[in-house]
Amino acid sequence: MFRVSNFVVGLANTLVMLVGASAIGYSIYMFVHQDVTDCQTAIRAPLLTTGLVLFVVSLLGVIGSFFKKNLAMVSYLIILFAGIVALMGFSIFLFFVTNKGAGRVVSGRGYREYQTVDFSTWLNSFVGGKRWVGIRSCLAEANICDELSDGPVSLIADEFYHKNLSPIQSGCCKPPSDCNFEFRNATFWMPPAKNGTVVATNNGDCGAWSNVQTELCFNCNACKAGVLANIREKWRNLLVFNVCLLILLITVYSCGCCARRNNRTATKSGYV
Repeated sequence: MFRVSNFVVGLANTLVMLVGASAIGYSIYMFVHQDVTDCQTAIRAPLLTTGLVLFVVSLLGVIGSFFKKNLAMVSYLIILFAGIVALMGFSIFLFFVTNKGAGRVVSGRGYREYQTVDFSTWLNSFVGGKRWVGIRSCLAEANICDELSDGPVSLIADEFYHKNLSPIQSGCCKPPSDCNFEFRNATFWMPPAKNGTVVATNNGDCGAWSNVQTELCFNCNACKAGVLANIREKWRNLLVFNVCLLILLITVYSCGCCARRNNRTATKSGYV
């Protein structure tokens, strides 16, 4: 006799198997084709590993629920329980490492500015040393500042100052506000004249700014901070997703325990 709990576990894992198969297929596509960017190649191996894990674990769940194989179901439940505990730990970790770094409101501006010291030490390790070379290359490939090159935002200072820039655009596509650079267009700024406003001497980013359109402020600490702010924002969203996923996994785990009991009953009763 087929039980509701078996059906729920089997259906949920069938869907996860499809997701895992899609991840495996896309990662293989990136391995085979040579026209992918350097940024895309960085996710090939993690994507393939994630896809394989999802596929194998969900396959155990399908075999255990639909085909009533108790050994497969027990293995599935052990792995799922370990996954729930790990996800809880990861969610707590995410909460603490993303608890800092909201950014600084700039008077008369529609955007915030960020500093690396505002973020946790662990997050700062993501943009340190050689890692930043790869990230900077990805930013250049993504043309993140191109959106600022069209319309009145590009040519009118007041329009630019009131635009709601993303953290990466704020940090990488313009010099920091305390450098007092003169706006010429959205991605071309001139330092103040020697007899004019004094540039903030305690901000090394003022000297790191370049009007070369492939460089801009990509060598600035403000750009690193913008990347960290973007990571923080994504990870805060991931934290919400993890909580929802935990609820789902606990529900599936409960159904899996019922399905295991059903399998044992069916085995003792002689049902297949």
